[in-house]
Amino acid sequence: MNTDKKRILLLLPTKTYRATDFLAAASQLDVEVVVGCNRRQTLSDLSPRKSLVVNFNMLEEATQQIVAFAETDPIHAVVGADDDTTILAAMASKALSLPHNTVASAYATRNKHRMRKLLAEAGIASPRFDLVSIDDDPTKISARVSFPCVLKPLTLAASRGVIRANNPAEFVAAFHRVVAILQTPDVAAQGKPEARQILVEAFIPGIEVALEGILTRGRLKVLAIFDKPDPLDGPFFEETFYITPSRLPANTQEKIADCTARAAEALGLREGPVHAELRLNDEETWIVEVAGRSIGGLCARTLRFGTGISLEELIIRHAVGIEVESLQRERQPAGVMMIPIPHAGILREVRGSNEAKQVDGIEEITISIPIGQEVVPLPEGTRYLGFIFARGGTPESVEAALREAHRRLAFVITAHEV
Repeated sequence: MNTDKKRILLLLPTKTYRATDFLAAASQLDVEVVVGCNRRQTLSDLSPRKSLVVNFNMLEEATQQIVAFAETDPIHAVVGADDDTTILAAMASKALSLPHNTVASAYATRNKHRMRKLLAEAGIASPRFDLVSIDDDPTKISARVSFPCVLKPLTLAASRGVIRANNPAEFVAAFHRVVAILQTPDVAAQGKPEARQILVEAFIPGIEVALEGILTRGRLKVLAIFDKPDPLDGPFFEETFYITPSRLPANTQEKIADCTARAAEALGLREGPVHAELRLNDEETWIVEVAGRSIGGLCARTLRFGTGISLEELIIRHAVGIEVESLQRERQPAGVMMIPIPHAGILREVRGSNEAKQVDGIEEITISIPIGQEVVPLPEGTRYLGFIFARGGTPESVEAALREAHRRLAFVITAHEV
């Protein structure tokens, strides 16, 4: 065994999009990886290295497993790839005396009610909110709510279960729909009390942006600010386009960075990647969410730094203390379109891929749901049909390329078989 070689524990849920890119980045750095996953067989073909089966819902038990493993196979960093792994990454890092975010800060990023309370206490602009139970009477709740409002689960990601209501009737319908999502087997099986609660927030009008950053001892370095050119006004909040660099004025981008830094401090985040969602209007710069992990899906492929290193490589370098020559994003504009699911059913065929790839500026089109599988749109769904990536001379040309490529694609989705 090479005792000088860095070894990380990479926590990867079975449903993550990120496995291949993180493992490739570790290989590029010659960093040994121990894959921590809730199912061994799912990732065994991706990594010939050691693996560790852990239950992301049994945090104390999983932490003990990791500590026991590290006694014979030392670990230099614990890296969580997705939302489901951030709390365990903090707990394990603490137990192993590694640089980490506090468990409390990780929990705050995973519980939308806790996040809202901390942001409000710190005087950071975020929407008015109320916490209700799934056992409450939605008709009575709607009588005290100001409209429009947004209902959302406390811990689900990727806009799952997030619904806008404009009046009492829509509120009652949305309430029942969110309850149904919280009672689906994959959510209910987690056994968390948060699965019996719903956050009701005031709807914040305005444009939405995303910030990607990395924290080092509490100091935020902005890696990219993404424009989201499509309006996100509901009733559901399916994201489509991420375009960088942002076309917003420099002073507005400074406000976005400052607001994110203050929000991260209020939540107690100090180390590692940060992904923030914000809304901007004439009144204020508002924090929608802050996550203690990097951008989701395959969207990180839009970002390259310094001499061409990936975001995953940058994250691993930061985690194990390998110096990064430059955190500056490459100058060329880039973007991604997360392909939305038009309606539920079975994906039978994808047409027009070759034509879409011929669009000037398109680099890659990845269909992430196999043919023959069920597709479920938001707010119940958890996945996109795939991702389209583009680079170009201007943000406008990138956006145009993504829209044209998507226009050339056609998805054949049929009803479920009886």
